[in-house]
Amino acid sequence: MKLLLKKLYILSFMGVISLLSAQIDIKVDPLLVPIGVLNAAIEKPITEKITLQGEVFISPWKSFAGKKLEVYMGTLEGRYYFTEAMKKWYVGGYFSMATFDLQKWNYWNKTTVQDEFGNAEILPDGTVRMTERYQKGFAFIVGVDTGYRFEINEKLGLELFLGIGTVQSFYKGYYKDTGERNDGAKKWNKSGEFLPTRGGLMLTYHLN
Repeated sequence: MKLLLKKLYILSFMGVISLLSAQIDIKVDPLLVPIGVLNAAIEKPITEKITLQGEVFISPWKSFAGKKLEVYMGTLEGRYYFTEAMKKWYVGGYFSMATFDLQKWNYWNKTTVQDEFGNAEILPDGTVRMTERYQKGFAFIVGVDTGYRFEINEKLGLELFLGIGTVQSFYKGYYKDTGERNDGAKKWNKSGEFLPTRGGLMLTYHLN
């Protein structure tokens, strides 16, 4: 499943590339590049006010500051601009697919591991077993967003954007010290949440 989803998000990005004409914008988030995370996109006008965008988000870190932060996500988005395609205010709708192997913020600290009777596990050296937890799985996201495009010159621009949506996740939980399941489930855990799901700053470059 993870390999399939990786192929799907790559295809979603390449699908936009295959539709490219002379007028396209290439984008990258300059704030993430220094920490080794890539958020890049290509946007193409379809009509005078409607555009199509393909986007990838890649965080390859199996360990970042000692925490798992591996995420691969592809997004397809349709946008409507109120004045002219790829200028000023827009609203959009998007669909994303992601795979992840990460630690949520509330699992960063070590906690006591309990046995099946609810008692703290004792290690062979007599100490209480404590470890962090992490999750591996995949997710589907559907949402809406809005943003604003600033022109610096004929080629360069900046884009601020923010989106919210529903996140449907399928994952398995593990103990970090042994890699064993910690959730008691045999198959996938499932969760559905309504969250801010995208946002940031893009540096844009226009190709004529």
